[in-house]
Amino acid sequence: MSSKERPTLGGARIKTRKRNIAAPLDPTTFADAVVQIYLEHEGDLELVAKSIESADLDFSRYGDTFFEVFFIGGRTQPGTVKPEEGDRHPYAVLNCEPARQNILPSVLYIQKILRRRPFLIKNLENVMRRFLQSLELFEDNERKKLAIFTSLTFSQKLSGLPPETVFQPLLKDNLVSKGIVLSFITDFFKEYLVDNSLDDLIALLKRGKIEDNLLDLFPIQKRTTEAFAEHFSKEGLGTLVEYNEKKMFDVKLKDMKSALTTLIAENADITEVIETVKQRHKESKLPDIEVVRILWDAIMDAVQWSGKNQQQNSNLALRQVKTWAKLLDSFCTTAKLQLEIMYKIQIQCYEDAKLMKLFPEIVRSLYDEEVLAEDTILMWFRKGGNPKGKPL
Repeated sequence: MSSKERPTLGGARIKTRKRNIAAPLDPTTFADAVVQIYLEHEGDLELVAKSIESADLDFSRYGDTFFEVFFIGGRTQPGTVKPEEGDRHPYAVLNCEPARQNILPSVLYIQKILRRRPFLIKNLENVMRRFLQSLELFEDNERKKLAIFTSLTFSQKLSGLPPETVFQPLLKDNLVSKGIVLSFITDFFKEYLVDNSLDDLIALLKRGKIEDNLLDLFPIQKRTTEAFAEHFSKEGLGTLVEYNEKKMFDVKLKDMKSALTTLIAENADITEVIETVKQRHKESKLPDIEVVRILWDAIMDAVQWSGKNQQQNSNLALRQVKTWAKLLDSFCTTAKLQLEIMYKIQIQCYEDAKLMKLFPEIVRSLYDEEVLAEDTILMWFRKGGNPKGKPL
């Protein structure tokens, strides 16, 4: 070996490390290709769907762009709903008439696409969320088309689209204050109830986590049950108004019962409790019969029951009745209300094992405390009471 030659390691190879080189994004070329498919088939969605299924396009990378072309006819500018430069087609959802017969074919078309490419449901969520958050940028008739399309996606059970994606973006203050959300949701409700029942709609709203917040869809100055009833009655949605009235009624009952149970459990002064009931009764405008029923439930719910010791439970119940008899007497002011409290007690004694066989003793105690009149008890006896408690 020459003294000038440098030693080498035999058999060793020097490898050049390869880099992961990602192809640059090119949504414009993708969008143009999809637009050309629409134009080639002149908007025939059956043929468009077949071509889309067989097309060698990177849907996993450009899913959002695909739905922009579907809704608007071409690409949108980043972060907006404004059209971007490039090819466009006239067969988009927002280009058709705002009627179900015109929009339903587009929903069925998307259903076919999602069966073959279910991963695209996430891109549909992204685009719909962006559009719904930007409703003020659309014209009135475009918002109506979006409402009809959104409604039909749920009516047609479009697989994988979560209701939260649709409803939560609508709660933006600026959209609500302008009345845009109320208009959109009204069109949505009207369209959805064409094919579905009110129970279906309520179940959908529950899944979307807005069933308890329907008033939040109204501008602040109109956020009252009266405004709710007036608006939806005018729009022909009387069943929704009835549902909301019943729901508000149940909320008032629950709140009043909870407050009274707490006061009674804490052994508050009976005069304070009576004043609280009168005040809440006035504010809630609940019927007298419902107030009497709530009083009995609150009195019994406040008892600290003693497990399986039946005798001790019986003593606790009778002591509670005697302690709070004055409260019942303050509101059982007519024969009708006294009869109602007897029915309420009779049913609970029939259904609750802790109070089984206590009905006669409770009635006697209330008679002794002058809550129940003799004539009321005789009337109950002649009428036979509630069928559920006849054996008592």
